[in-house]
Amino acid sequence: MNMLKKSALFILLFSNLCFGQSYPNRPVTLVVPQAAAGTNDIVARTIAPALGDALKTSIVVENRPGAGGNIGTQSVAKGAKDGYTLLLTINSAQAINPALYKNPGFDPVNDFIFLSYIGSTPYVLVSPPNSPMKSFADVISTAKKRTGELSYASAGNGTISHLLGAMLNSSANIEMQHIPYKGVSPAINDVLGGQVPLAFASLPSALTYIRSGKLQGLAISSPKRSLLAPEIPAIAEAFPDCVGEVWVGLFAPQGTPVDVSRTIQAAMEKALIQPELREKLIAQGLDIAPVPANQLNSKLRDEITKWRKIVKESGAQLD
Repeated sequence: MNMLKKSALFILLFSNLCFGQSYPNRPVTLVVPQAAAGTNDIVARTIAPALGDALKTSIVVENRPGAGGNIGTQSVAKGAKDGYTLLLTINSAQAINPALYKNPGFDPVNDFIFLSYIGSTPYVLVSPPNSPMKSFADVISTAKKRTGELSYASAGNGTISHLLGAMLNSSANIEMQHIPYKGVSPAINDVLGGQVPLAFASLPSALTYIRSGKLQGLAISSPKRSLLAPEIPAIAEAFPDCVGEVWVGLFAPQGTPVDVSRTIQAAMEKALIQPELREKLIAQGLDIAPVPANQLNSKLRDEITKWRKIVKESGAQLD
């Protein structure tokens, strides 16, 4: 009897080793290479339950911030290629950092598989309510009259909020001065306090202030107006080439098995069509616009090319 039990146990173990349970059979870690409470972190924690349900496992969101997103991104690129550690990141890290840093420590195209485009959110140019600049046209007019005197705040050197100002300078033939901050919150605080006249901030971070009347929303950086704030004109209405948004994408390290990658892609597609999840993401300012799998790499390469040019023109560089 004992021999029969041992034989059965051996067969069971051998079967599990050779034909192991299909992916996933344990929790999946979703690495966010930015700090907690930012746009990407909020999106990650919003989609994690729905993605976990679709994969039939639990999703653990882990923040690994530092060096503008490079530290967390590197860790996934160099980690296990088994589908149990994924990267949820924003285009500023994946498409801008390779041009901004001399050695970001990863290749955004060759080190990763682009699994899913989640959505995008624009930036908004804001000013305090007592500002004499009451419209986007006022900003351009003031900048032309006071060449080199008008300043704008950003979340830091090389961030999209910095580079949007550089794009606007080029598109409108003006010369606003850039004032970098360590994050969007201190930038907004100094606009609220009147220490700086303008700032570019992501729509989710600024919308509450705009709705409460503490900030004026003067222009938005998406190709067209946002459904969340249709009263704010798009910069592109005056300067069609001045468009820049933050978008969120899901990546796996290159070398992840094809069947595992496809399983994750299918799960994310299933999660993103759920009305409840879509409503939550839209309420946070995200525009959910699916990109076909066969166009993901082209989108990433186009973004890398676009931002490389803008980074070069801005003169931004980080070690």
